[in-house]
Amino acid sequence: MTNEDFFESQLARDIWDAKYRYSGGPAPEVSIRDTWQRVANATARVEAGDQDGWRTRFLGVLEGFRFLPGGRILAGAGTRHATTLCNCFVMGLIEDSMEGIFEQLKEGALTMQWGGGIGVDFSTLRPQGAPAAMRNTTASGPVSFMGVWDAMCGALMSTGSRRGAMMGTLRCDHPDVRTFVNAKRAAGALQNFNLSLQVTDQFMEAVAADRPLPLCFPLAGSETAAQMRLLRWPGADVELPCRLFASVSARELWDEVMTAAFETAEPGVLFVDRINRFNNLYYREHITTTNPCGEIPLPPYGACVLGSLNLATFVRDAYSPSAELELRELAQAAAVATRFLDNVIDCSPFPLSEQREQAQGARRIGLGLTG
Repeated sequence: MTNEDFFESQLARDIWDAKYRYSGGPAPEVSIRDTWQRVANATARVEAGDQDGWRTRFLGVLEGFRFLPGGRILAGAGTRHATTLCNCFVMGLIEDSMEGIFEQLKEGALTMQWGGGIGVDFSTLRPQGAPAAMRNTTASGPVSFMGVWDAMCGALMSTGSRRGAMMGTLRCDHPDVRTFVNAKRAAGALQNFNLSLQVTDQFMEAVAADRPLPLCFPLAGSETAAQMRLLRWPGADVELPCRLFASVSARELWDEVMTAAFETAEPGVLFVDRINRFNNLYYREHITTTNPCGEIPLPPYGACVLGSLNLATFVRDAYSPSAELELRELAQAAAVATRFLDNVIDCSPFPLSEQREQAQGARRIGLGLTG
């Protein structure tokens, strides 16, 4: 078969050639079928038995674009490239110290260098003006450190051909929430970030009732009981005593979020309490952040492999009165694609050992629809 058997336009062929065709190794790919064969070989290799059978099944769903694995998989599986096959990552929690901040910056840079987009929760960094942990100084706040991540992403983007992607999130009750909400209203600010506000049930209830929202952070000193709140903070398995810094009108803050989103398309909102209630892995993880484009909420060091079934290829007698969706074939392809994506978890390189452990423990995959 030749590429002409599969591509309907020169543009499609050029995209395959530029982004997905593997030209290294002893036999450079000359057709998209070579690419599908390479990917099927790589994902079947981790099977404990019947590797030939699974290779044939995987190739069967890949051919004709019936199943479209994520771009990282198509470009990297079975190659010698030092790249991850996972599209999506959320990084570990940032320790509220200079060492912790720059250790997480390094881990984020390594992950992006390997081809993964990242999500980062900045809620663990103390607010602007709070006493710093050392040297009798004050903290500059999470939004200022987001600028360091933004510069890192821009530097990596300038050295490669693929644009970096990041999601930055912050709790709605963090004392720097208004700075975060309005961060992108300044020209050129945080250009390499998508932003999402972590919205709690308590916040939405306060908006509905027009009540104040306490802004807190887990710093303990000589505060009275009235100056403290017990809250579940990222990284803690129990509620922590948090200092009350201020209160804001929940409704005014919500209006501010809506205004910023209307003017700049940022921030989005993450209903984090609902996310965790509906998470079927609630017993082993707590989620506060998503991948860069918000498709998948992930725990610290979480990763997800992606793919889509192309519905258009399962239509019989298309554009005719007897057109019908082949549901049995679709169900069979879904089962094979699920097995394929689960195998990717085992054959993918990971930038960090914590990411490998989390991925292999949760076995999280994303199988969607297109076409």
